[in-house]
Amino acid sequence: MAITPFAAMIRKDLQLFFSDRRAVVLTFAVPIAIASFFGSIFSGARTSREAAKIPIVLVDHDESAVSRGIVAATAADKTFTTRPASEDEARDLVRRGTATVGVVIPKGFGDAAGRAFFAGGAKPELQLLYDPSHGMELSMVRGILTQHVMESVSREVFGGPGGRKFVDEALASLDRSGTPPELRQRLRDMLTAVQGFYSEQDKTPGAAARGPAITMPYSVREEAMTARTNVQYNGYAHSFAGMGIQFLLFAAANLGMEVLLERQRGLWKRLRSAPVSKLTLLGGKTASIAIVALMTLLVSFAFAMVVFGVRIQGSAIGFLAVSLSCALMAATFGLLIAALGRTPAATRGVTTFAILIMVMLGGAWVPTFIFPAWLQQLTLIVPARWAVDGLDAMTWRGIGLSGAVAPTLVLLGFAALFGAIAAVRFRWEEA
Repeated sequence: MAITPFAAMIRKDLQLFFSDRRAVVLTFAVPIAIASFFGSIFSGARTSREAAKIPIVLVDHDESAVSRGIVAATAADKTFTTRPASEDEARDLVRRGTATVGVVIPKGFGDAAGRAFFAGGAKPELQLLYDPSHGMELSMVRGILTQHVMESVSREVFGGPGGRKFVDEALASLDRSGTPPELRQRLRDMLTAVQGFYSEQDKTPGAAARGPAITMPYSVREEAMTARTNVQYNGYAHSFAGMGIQFLLFAAANLGMEVLLERQRGLWKRLRSAPVSKLTLLGGKTASIAIVALMTLLVSFAFAMVVFGVRIQGSAIGFLAVSLSCALMAATFGLLIAALGRTPAATRGVTTFAILIMVMLGGAWVPTFIFPAWLQQLTLIVPARWAVDGLDAMTWRGIGLSGAVAPTLVLLGFAALFGAIAAVRFRWEEA
């Protein structure tokens, strides 16, 4: 391959690229802006700020010991930000989107819950008023409320003044129930034992005030699996990987469109008349596209490192290897567009759609774990998936150089495939 014409082609393409200042600014600024937006959404709790809480309103029509316990425990929960309200006010707040969920505790809830606890009576209902656009938050509220309700009801049943009444009522109604005799005797023994428990409480000063409650039988210790135990997950690392790959592909596609324009104008036909091989021409074009793509990716990550504290927790060599293989894959993808496309207008829409599908399946927009199992397997044939996984491994995952080997090899394989198809199908002049 002749070095002088090869370098001349790269210099020409870079001069054309940098001659359009608006395009250059958009090439670098758009991925930075979009990645910053997604990073701010998915970055999670940071040490410098409090995690977002779910706003809920509490309506207590019962005003019993049980309902007051539920309200107090819910208000103290770090997951929620709560406020008391009337039912009409709660409905209005949820309807306007000011609150996500309204919890309405009906009149008689405490007594009915206590009776249902022992005697299996009718279960009272908590009413949840919710914003239909926040279905996930509704599930969280429902689950956490289960714990608080169980603790409050069991505390009242086993230690509160209403507990004795619930047990006496359950014993009195036991003979009238349709329970089989053997099971009825076992229930009688259990309830009699609870009565004995109350008698012992009367002999111990302050025991009733410390009445036990049925609580969750386990606690949860959360540990984020990142590079090291003292390194927190930085959501900006993943968002800049995804958006960087997306706009790297768009930058390569735009340069591929320029090749179509050059062919329409007869430039490639004139170049073929020069003493330059096809390999030099295609190699020079691929190299120039790869340089622009690599700059797009590196500038985005440089911004993320300076502004958002993204760090290469794995291997710097691995990061550069993955980045370079991403750029080569994108460059040959752009050349493939030039080889297969007929006209810029006809090719642009199909290319945009292909890139968006590619980055979506690659996990650039949403994490791949929410995909169906069959789709997760299908994403393994998408180069963007390997690119995002490789950059994640070198940044917040901190896997090391070994984590860059598979993504680099696979991306280079895609680059070779795209380049081979482009070389075979490339048309040097308009048909």
